[in-house]
Amino acid sequence: MHHHLILRVVAKMLLPPILLYALYVQWHGDYGPGGGFQAGVIFAVGFILYALVYGVEALMRVVPPMTLVAFMCIGLLLYAGTGVASMLLGLDYLDYSKFSPDPVHGQEWGILIVELGVGIAVASAMTAIFVAFASREPEIDDKDW
Repeated sequence: MHHHLILRVVAKMLLPPILLYALYVQWHGDYGPGGGFQAGVIFAVGFILYALVYGVEALMRVVPPMTLVAFMCIGLLLYAGTGVASMLLGLDYLDYSKFSPDPVHGQEWGILIVELGVGIAVASAMTAIFVAFASREPEIDDKDW
């Protein structure tokens, strides 16, 4: 169980800063470079690093596949639901100006919700794609050679 002890220790030290940086990119994306897509990819990188060091089975115990599917749906619903909510308020799709009494603040709140939805959907989709590929059984067995 002590196989690759240094790699495991370094991964444990790297995971919190990676996830924290993903949250920074998520919430800073409204005012500078970054946003939901970039934050989602960085967040997924943290999970992928965990799987590479501890194994895909360990990642699937931490984040079960059905949880990934649920988060993909939640992210999509946040994005699409924000657009539908703006249409129900009599505006164009993804026009958030009525989300607050001040139209500028309404735009800020709207984009934060949309970017959160994108971040959640991208992080869970990227992690699910990795799990799908990494958990496949080898098509060519070593005995065939």
